[in-house]
Parts: sequence; structure tokens; C-alpha cells
Amino acid sequence: MAMDPEKKRDILEDLVTFSTSKDFYARIGKAWKRGYLLYGPPGTGKSTMVAAMANFLHYDVYDLELTAVKDNIDLRKLLIETTSKSIIVIEDIDCSLDLTGQRKKKGEKLPLTDDNVDKLNKDVPRKDPYVDTTSRVTLSGLLNFIDGLWSACGAERIIVFITNYVENLDPALIRSGRMDKHIELSYCCFEGFKVLAKNYLSLETHPMFNAVRGLMSEVKITPVDVAESLMPKSPNDDAEKCLSRLIQALEEAKETAAAAKRASESRDEAVEEGAQGGVESRDGAGAAKKMRCQTKD
Repeated sequence: MAMDPEKKRDILEDLVTFSTSKDFYARIGKAWKRGYLLYGPPGTGKSTMVAAMANFLHYDVYDLELTAVKDNIDLRKLLIETTSKSIIVIEDIDCSLDLTGQRKKKGEKLPLTDDNVDKLNKDVPRKDPYVDTTSRVTLSGLLNFIDGLWSACGAERIIVFITNYVENLDPALIRSGRMDKHIELSYCCFEGFKVLAKNYLSLETHPMFNAVRGLMSEVKITPVDVAESLMPKSPNDDAEKCLSRLIQALEEAKETAAAAKRASESRDEAVEEGAQGGVESRDGAGAAKKMRCQTKD
């Protein structure tokens, strides 16, 4: 995994502690399970992290697609059928059913504005009238799946939620006791780049590393984009060519970010000038009105 070594060490220690804590969980009377929340921008290695966890612990992986589960009862059946020493993964939890944001009050409906009608038409999939594909899994059912009575069936399970937008999740879904460990997988740091350079190019050091370090301190780039630049594209691609490709990608990203910043500043200046012009127009209109009144007197 191309990530900060300190964070990697912390995750490894947590996994080892969990996998060797059978007696501890039995002593405190708690189900032997643990929840992980993996969040961050796309391309930062969240799914790869799950694979790495499974390989490290030698656990099976169950990929749970909530939209394909009929109701809460079927969800409970799936939980019972999973084995011990397993990782249960729900990817893109923020896009799964209606489990995000604030709960609506009973009877509350969205106002029938054009935007909301368009949103409803977009969100509701077209389906065969003869086939019921509607999932009736609820937030309550998912919470019970994570830490309700049925979650105590079996042992040594890890439940993983993956999301790009953690701020959209209901707080009840990710509180301690459900998602015990929150792991942010962010943009690639220089230490992460060194891991990728060693894996892809068998390099631990190179004169071009200094240029990469300098650009990475200024530019955000995901590990998957770094890996793509470092991957040889032809038999003639050597380490220098791959590193040059990465430096070029970083420079282009820097130019794009600078252009976006300039455009944003220009918009802000235009808005500010427009606001000042409006104030001056109102002041001028007030002065003109006052002069007309004085002339009339």
C-alpha cells in the first residue's frame, strides 16, 4: 500500500490485535467483530486496502450489494450465512439505498419543484413491471446488521464501509461501536510514491526523486495516478522515462490548479465589484431623490 508508514503501522497493529483477541472479547462479553470506515477521494486505494487486509489476515471477503438485497430479513440471512474469519464489505455506502443524510420526519415530502421532480426521475430506475427489484432494506435494518443481536452470530468478522463522501453518511451509521476505526485514504505523499517506485521500478533512490518531492509538496495526486505514470508502457520504457512521465503529470496538474485558482479569484473580484457597483447605484439614487425633494421645497 502506497501510504504513510506511520498510518500503515497503526492499521497493521490494529488488525493483529483484533485477530488475536478471542479471549478478550469473550471476557468482556462482546461480539468478536470490528468495524472499519474507509473514506477519501476516488483513486486513493480504499478497495485495495480491503484486499490487503484480507491477504494479511487470510480472511475471506464478502462483497455485499445492498441494492440487491430484498429486505431486512434477507439481510439478516446473509449475515448468518457468512463465515468466521471474514471481511464483509459494503462499497459506496453513501450511494446505497436511502441511507445517507438526515432522516425525514414521518409524512414529510419533498416540495414538487422542477429540481426535485428531475431528481426523483433520475434516482428512480426504470424497471420491468413484472419484476420487483425494489430493495426495502432500511437504515434501522442495516444498523441491526452491524451491531444488533444477530451480529453476535459467528465470530472474528470485520465489517468495512467504503465511501468517497463521509460527510453524507448518517452519524448513527459510523459512530464508535459500529465503525470502530475511521481511516482516511488521501492523496499520495512522497513516502507513498517511494513505495510505488520500489514496486514498479525497483528503485529505492534516484536523482529525479528530488523533483518529484518538490512537486508533490505543491500538487495533489492520487496513488492510482502515480502508479499509472510509473507503469512502463513499452519494452523501451526505463526508470528515467517513467519518472519523467510522472514529473510531467505533476507539472500539468500544478498548471491546472493554478489556472483554476486564477479563475476563482477573477470570479470573486467580479462579484465584489458588482456588489460595490450596486451599493454606489443605490447611494446615487438616494442622493438624486434628496436633491429633487430639496428643489421642490
